[in-house]
Amino acid sequence: MISRRQFSQAVAVAGLAAPLVTATAHASPPSWGPIKQVRAGLLDIGYAEMGPADGPVTVLLHGWPYDIHSFADVAPALAAQGQRVLIPYLRGYGPTRFLHAHTKRNGQQSALASDVIAFLDALKIRKATVAGFDWGARTACITAALWPERVRALISVSGYLVVNLRQNQEPLSPQAELGWWYQYYFATDRGVKGYEQNSYEFNKLIWKLASPQWNFDEATYARSAVAWKNPDHVAIVIHNYRWRLQLAQGEHRYDGLERELQAKPVISVPTITIASDFDGPNKDGMAYRGQFSGRYEHRVLDGIGHNVPQEDPRAFTKAVLDVSS
Repeated sequence: MISRRQFSQAVAVAGLAAPLVTATAHASPPSWGPIKQVRAGLLDIGYAEMGPADGPVTVLLHGWPYDIHSFADVAPALAAQGQRVLIPYLRGYGPTRFLHAHTKRNGQQSALASDVIAFLDALKIRKATVAGFDWGARTACITAALWPERVRALISVSGYLVVNLRQNQEPLSPQAELGWWYQYYFATDRGVKGYEQNSYEFNKLIWKLASPQWNFDEATYARSAVAWKNPDHVAIVIHNYRWRLQLAQGEHRYDGLERELQAKPVISVPTITIASDFDGPNKDGMAYRGQFSGRYEHRVLDGIGHNVPQEDPRAFTKAVLDVSS
């Protein structure tokens, strides 16, 4: 999961031809068809695709502990508007696999963003809109910051999420630290064993804590839980959170990218940031407004938790269409 952020705005979408869910989520068969695979960089990436092959491309990026089904309603709505929609499983999720057994199971931020560029290269896509939440929002922000020539526009839930390792060592208020309990748990050997043995119930608890007003049913949750059976899932999750706390090393291949990110690069592409109840006191977005220099808008969704595209697919879809235009 990620950090926190806001602004109040109408988000109704007119004429989107897709089933849309708000308060209650019930599992239904995804309409994107069979999952495709493509070799990209270090990975064999599993992804869903919808919409016309010649449409403007939008890449939708999920977070932890979620999967591509967070976009089960957003993807067909965007496809109905003529967008070519691609929803990849991140490294450590679903059918995405490392090509080589010896490759480090690395969850650091620049590694995930590099995967997106490799994914676009493999599919011969020059430019795309990138949109995400949680890990996906951070990955989208980094992609836009480091490779702006590849990004048409950005949608980021919770705003500018690039991890600054030095700042990340500073303590927060006790109440804020309480919300990061799972990161400290993952820093222990007991936490690794606990997550490995209890990932199904562990991640369900995260869903409930991050989205307390979201009434998802068991089938909806179980549909996403399949993605965590990936053999690299635990290693990627643990490394991601330990790396943020400087308890695990990254890879030298990403050192140059990380140096750029530690300088907090400004994002110049057209951007809409979205805040929800999950963002707490930073809901107004002012904490990161200065990190965006291009056309920019901030939207607030009251009564919505962290999994914005699944809890309010109408608002998320509208943001993608608005920023893309």
